[in-house]
Amino acid sequence: MSIKKGILIVIKENFHGVFPYLVSPIDTSGEVKCDVLEQLCEDLISVGVHGLTPLGSTGEFAYLSWPQRQRIVEVVIKAAKGRVPVVAGVASTTITDAVTQARTFEQLGCDGILAILESYFPISEDGVYAYFKAIAEAVSIPIVLYTNPSFQRSDLSIPVIERLSHISNIRYLKDASSNTGRLLSILNCVQGRMEIFAASAHIPACVMLLGGVGWMAGPACIAPKQSVELYEICRQGAWEEAMKLQRSLWILNQSFVKYNLAACIKGGLELQGYSVGSPLLPQSPLSPEGFLEIKRALVTIGAL
Repeated sequence: MSIKKGILIVIKENFHGVFPYLVSPIDTSGEVKCDVLEQLCEDLISVGVHGLTPLGSTGEFAYLSWPQRQRIVEVVIKAAKGRVPVVAGVASTTITDAVTQARTFEQLGCDGILAILESYFPISEDGVYAYFKAIAEAVSIPIVLYTNPSFQRSDLSIPVIERLSHISNIRYLKDASSNTGRLLSILNCVQGRMEIFAASAHIPACVMLLGGVGWMAGPACIAPKQSVELYEICRQGAWEEAMKLQRSLWILNQSFVKYNLAACIKGGLELQGYSVGSPLLPQSPLSPEGFLEIKRALVTIGAL
């Protein structure tokens, strides 16, 4: 970091650490609840998160209109005030639209793009490669590839990831599979050209042990202090201590298997005093049983 005219400037070229996947608070009229989102960002930064990721899976990007997406990114950039990098999700079924989104977010002041491929019809590997390549070439900021074999009809195969790793600003990958061996295979094939972030489907401490640089995940929204503590312990190489903390935090992830991800995170934030509302329809809100389970988990880890 450096000081310029009395202002603290944070150098954000290398992404690492805990990047909470932010929720998207939307009121009943479809407007972004800017004050709620700003306060959430401020509180997350105050406990030491290393970056913010709007429009990830927890942010319900697939249920938002383009104006809503733009507004959310604007609010997060304003709230961050340059203190941590903002990596915004770009998701589309077409290259043209994805490129437009990426360029817009770069112009708004994003520090990176989380590139997500949506598809209705299956796409060839060459088509998948072309999609991510076009996004990378459209902007000058770093790209984080997003891969989720469980939800994406056309996903990133390891050969395509290897091809994309040779594009200079494709520097990171967030893997939301539950296959830890796949992570090791990716690390082996990219040979240091890309860094790996874990998701909530993985055990973060284990990913750090393999060589990951952090995690981009929804749980960090409701357990930011604990997530940052775990990351720092992993960085120190205190693996026995890290796994002790990791075991306690894993109860949150177990709840996500039973309930809608956005519902769990929004429910947890509601319990913590943030009026973020329910998941966007037609998704179901968190059930009373779900609220009780999330509440117990948050109390257990000291986040409530």
